[in-house]
Amino acid sequence: MRLGAVIITMGDRPAELRTLLDSVTGQQGEPVEIVVVGNGAPPGDVPPGVRTVELPENLGIPGGRNVGIEAFGPAGSDVDVLLFLDDDGSLPNSGTAQLIREAFADDAALGIVSFRIADPLTGLTQRRHVPRLRASDPLRSSRVTTFLGGASAVRTKVLNEVGPLPGGFFYAHEETDLAWRALDAGWMIDYRADMVLNHPTMPPSRHAVYHRMVARNRVWLARRNLPVPFVPLYLGVWLSLTLLRRPSRAALKAWLGGFKEGWATPCGPRQPMKWRTVWRLTRLGRPPVI
Repeated sequence: MRLGAVIITMGDRPAELRTLLDSVTGQQGEPVEIVVVGNGAPPGDVPPGVRTVELPENLGIPGGRNVGIEAFGPAGSDVDVLLFLDDDGSLPNSGTAQLIREAFADDAALGIVSFRIADPLTGLTQRRHVPRLRASDPLRSSRVTTFLGGASAVRTKVLNEVGPLPGGFFYAHEETDLAWRALDAGWMIDYRADMVLNHPTMPPSRHAVYHRMVARNRVWLARRNLPVPFVPLYLGVWLSLTLLRRPSRAALKAWLGGFKEGWATPCGPRQPMKWRTVWRLTRLGRPPVI
């Protein structure tokens, strides 16, 4: 079971990146091959044996990761599993790579694994980092319907079968787009509480484009993947939830602007999921209306 790791960076966290790289190279078992993608910036100094790719412009999170995937051959085919790790995280346990190998070797239907994200100081996991609706117990592993992009492992056969991350999304919901396509192709997704990525607690709204892209990509996600009757249901629920959360005037304006943009701009190829996938999502506890 050959493992590779894709890490994208904008070169502004060199100390954190080095900590992450040391935690990956320090994993037990066969070495994990690593590619660091400088997303519109030099990737910086890396240890010997770590490959780098420098992009002339920032392609966003999915675009940068897609470049990293192809650095391992078409659809990452030079390895069996690719880890996607945020450049300011680290793997606190040296046996995580071995857990990943065992998980994919033991379950031929397993396509994606989502790690538990824990704050390095408190050990706490934010509710939003547990990719299921019943998120009160982050220490419980389970089958899920999406995953955390910067703390995950993907079988490269999935990428070969269903395609890469949606590069046009730039930021937000690209993981769910890939997850839905993988589930539609028959693959399963696990949240594993015993596979931990340490990452400082931060609000997602720290990104200036957060509210606009979350809304725009939510519309694109629905238009690309959902059967026609579910598109208004899904987006109506999320519009209602956004209003109930009472965002600031500026945040709501950006969100509504992104929502409008999602309808007015091309979303990429449409391939609605099968009705049996809708039922599978429902049985897994997250029907595609929320």
